[in-house]
Amino acid sequence: MNLNELTPAKGSVKTNYRRGRGQGSGGGGTATRGHKGAQSRSGYSSKRGFEGGQMPLQRRLPKFGFKNINRIEYHGINLDAIQKLIDKTNVTEVNFETLLKHGMVTKNERVKILGRGELKAKLEIKAHAFTASAKKAIEDKGGNAIEIK
Repeated sequence: MNLNELTPAKGSVKTNYRRGRGQGSGGGGTATRGHKGAQSRSGYSSKRGFEGGQMPLQRRLPKFGFKNINRIEYHGINLDAIQKLIDKTNVTEVNFETLLKHGMVTKNERVKILGRGELKAKLEIKAHAFTASAKKAIEDKGGNAIEIK
């Protein structure tokens, strides 16, 4: 075997198809783009959702729903998560700063205490909102549920 006899593996080299280089290529004249219309022009790109002039799907379907601009979003924290925090850190008061320090909320969130789980300790919890079941569970253990603004 000589160096001049080496060839690439079969199928590894693909020859490029030269569009629009004369009639002999089979794609001359229109360069396989067809006659006239936007798709035959250079620089053509269709709009997202364009369906060839047919009314697009997103315009055929009816509008529905709305976004309430006055809605207040809360980040919910359950009592069982608070109990885990107490077991781990032995805190006696749970407030926004405590939750922020332990990575349970981010600085721009409002906190709502939810009632899932059981609280074993008597403690004071300060949050933006409480569910009725959470407030009852906290006060049954002798603690305080204080709403902050």
